[in-house]
Amino acid sequence: MVEVYTVGGGEYLVNVFNAVAAWTGAGGYKSLIQVALVMGMALGVIVLAFLPAIGGGTLRDLILDQPVFWLSDTPTLLLAIAGGLTAFVFHRFLENFRPLRWADAFGLSLFAVTGAAKAMSLDHGLVVVLIMGALTASAGGLMRDVVANEEPLLLKKDIYATAALLGAGIYFALATYGLPETTAFTGGLAAAFTLRALAIVFKLSLPKSPF
Repeated sequence: MVEVYTVGGGEYLVNVFNAVAAWTGAGGYKSLIQVALVMGMALGVIVLAFLPAIGGGTLRDLILDQPVFWLSDTPTLLLAIAGGLTAFVFHRFLENFRPLRWADAFGLSLFAVTGAAKAMSLDHGLVVVLIMGALTASAGGLMRDVVANEEPLLLKKDIYATAALLGAGIYFALATYGLPETTAFTGGLAAAFTLRALAIVFKLSLPKSPF
């Protein structure tokens, strides 16, 4: 077993190379190369998982001049890591796992209303609430697609950011009307999810520009 010794003390770190090498069925230098590749790919997947999980909320907080939420929310980071590693291990199964689209639709709706609620709690008006709702819901996915060299979903005709705008707008309207926070939040979430669900089921898309 390979051991890596620290410079200052006699402590050592048990290297995971042999464990993963046994899993890959190789040995010697070839196993080290395979392990390095696997670990590098896993790290890349975790980075890509972080972007949609915290990217939009991070931009929202920076623009609103608020503390970045995940700096004091460790469970969010752990969930992102767990999701990334799960996708890395089971990617062949999840690649065509259609229910993931519904989980994404719910996440879009939840993030949109959460962003709108945070902006409104700071006494911002409708325009800022809409922007923060759409930004929180879709900016992380946009960054992920750019890093992964994929065509961003926002640049397609798919109804995505539009659903986020609807959810944020409904939340703003209900909260402004004086309804309880829970009611306004649920109403905005339901509106965004419904529109996104209709787009998925009926393959709805935005109309082409006449120009």
